[in-house]
Amino acid sequence: MFSAPPAPSLIPALALSLLALGFAAPDQTPIKPLALTLRTKLDSPGLGGACRTSEREAAWNPSQTAVIVCDMWDLHHCLNATRRGLELAPRMDQVLKTLRSQGVTIIHAPSSCMDPYTNHPARLRAQATKRSKSLPPLIADWCKQIPSEEASAYPIDQRDGGEDDDPAEHARWQARLAALGRNPAAPWKSQTDVITIDSTRDYISDNGEEIWSILETRGLDNVILMGVHLNMCVLGRPFGLRQMAKNGKNVVLMRDMTDTMYNPLKAPFVSHFSGTDRMIDHVERFVCPTIASNQFLGGKPFRFKGDKRPHVVFLIGEDEYHTETTLPSFAAAHLAKDTKISYIFDSPTDKNDFPGLHLLDDADLILVSVRRRLLPNDQLALIRRFVASGKPVVAIRTASHAFAPRNQSIPEGHSAWTEFDADILGGHYVGHHGPSAVLPVSLVPQQSTHPILKDVDLSHLKLRASLYKVTPLAPSATPLLTAQLDNLPPEPVLWTNLTPSAARVVYTSLGAPENFSQPPFQRLLRNAIDYSLNRPPSVNFNLAFIEPIPFPN
Repeated sequence: MFSAPPAPSLIPALALSLLALGFAAPDQTPIKPLALTLRTKLDSPGLGGACRTSEREAAWNPSQTAVIVCDMWDLHHCLNATRRGLELAPRMDQVLKTLRSQGVTIIHAPSSCMDPYTNHPARLRAQATKRSKSLPPLIADWCKQIPSEEASAYPIDQRDGGEDDDPAEHARWQARLAALGRNPAAPWKSQTDVITIDSTRDYISDNGEEIWSILETRGLDNVILMGVHLNMCVLGRPFGLRQMAKNGKNVVLMRDMTDTMYNPLKAPFVSHFSGTDRMIDHVERFVCPTIASNQFLGGKPFRFKGDKRPHVVFLIGEDEYHTETTLPSFAAAHLAKDTKISYIFDSPTDKNDFPGLHLLDDADLILVSVRRRLLPNDQLALIRRFVASGKPVVAIRTASHAFAPRNQSIPEGHSAWTEFDADILGGHYVGHHGPSAVLPVSLVPQQSTHPILKDVDLSHLKLRASLYKVTPLAPSATPLLTAQLDNLPPEPVLWTNLTPSAARVVYTSLGAPENFSQPPFQRLLRNAIDYSLNRPPSVNFNLAFIEPIPFPN
């Protein structure tokens, strides 16, 4: 029989204060704080349903921090969920070993699986923990919603249980589970053995009161949640995100160490991984911040091998054409199904500041809608590096003078990029022909079969803004559409370009709000993104209207 470890001795108040500040006694190794970047989403009016991303740095004392591993079971009734869990587990084990070595407390919480751990030291350690005298009300119960979520719309329809298996493969999986003597509806018996449980220091529990008591008796005010499934157990368990958030813990979700139970055949009819992104956005908006595993392991965040979606980052900062509203609405309707989408907006307090540009490190394409911004040197360097890597660019309307000053002094520590138009877009913007005009567009001969123009009804596509003066284009550019004002020479309004780094580029001077209400323009912009990513034009372009999704009961 294993015995519980002795209770820690009392530490003088001064020593506790020093430990909280990250200092240890002279004969001990100094405690190195955990350096975290906490990400939240902020709702802002006029962003077409998108949110501003906010990040702040935090330093957590490892001795005051716990990780709760939620329901990383050995088997699941959904075969695809089982596969994704097995794929997730090795990386999760790496994270846990790293955090454990830094002094973080690890709590393994495989719900309904306590029997195999009856005599395990980590289970006995949890049971031996004295019950807290300040247990929050209902901490033993599932939490289905917290006040901050009450006004929100739920992001995915999970009423069918979220299974995304092929029906025939699912039937074979259920038969196999039965043959193994498992309950096909609930086959889990333990936590996956891919994840290490340290018998000398970890805890095992699935009890809300027990886990809260561990946190309280050890002074663990900071909590990291990881595991599955975000839209169900990770949010709702007695030890889940909602309970931790509403009861005052500094709780975060490790967003790349989770998965959802979501079936793409249900609303909002996006890919499984886009459904997970929608749930993460919900958490960041209404529940708590998130972090990623690469903050501890380095490199890039974890990504499931089945997640083949290209990552499109929208860079938006202009005051004339309201693309901060029209582009997110377009993306939600025509990209969300098969594309990972991120937004970088200019700061509401500094139009030259674009927080979050490090997202470009993980991007496959950047869509630029910016006008005359002078970015901090380090931010502009990120854009230059992205373009120099050979990754594609789509640019609309004022992006031809995105980083070019006009009657502007360049603030200290900031830079212009006046050559962006000529060197990257292949244009030659020198102004525009008078006020806005409604002009038809014309096909450049020999370009009728270009993939960007597939299924685009040019007879209903109009320029509804001033006509830009952009000739002559770079020799590397290929014009596709032109428009003409009165008897003036025609000007290109849509072209492709190939940069010296072999990046595919598409630019159009279309992009006024009225254009976004035109189905031909919506189709053209989706085609431009597909072409730049070197994928065929979408065959499922128009999405049906989606009724509001009910909050789970």
